[in-house]
Amino acid sequence: MHIPAVPFETTDWAEIEPSIHQGETGVARWRTRQFGEIRVRLVEYSPGYRADHWCEKGHILLCLEGELHTELKDGRTVVLRPGMSYQVGDAMEPHRSYTAAGARLFIVD
Repeated sequence: MHIPAVPFETTDWAEIEPSIHQGETGVARWRTRQFGEIRVRLVEYSPGYRADHWCEKGHILLCLEGELHTELKDGRTVVLRPGMSYQVGDAMEPHRSYTAAGARLFIVD
């Protein structure tokens, strides 16, 4: 990954206004910063959230709280708990996520 000329700064995620993204069920609240082509997000999924699409974007994802189930189009499912992460490249393996009780994630893509 190439990180462009981004000056040193800190982010207080509590000060970033969330945008609301409706799922098939539930909602995702994204607090987003953009650094050139790199998007960094703190995402909170509501209890019962299920993605409404297969995602083909690459991500590096770290689970901070809760439990996230990610289904891959090939039939595999992985479960992330706090302290676990996954990474997948652009257009590599379509995936979609859901959570029964809610989850909080840090995502770079």
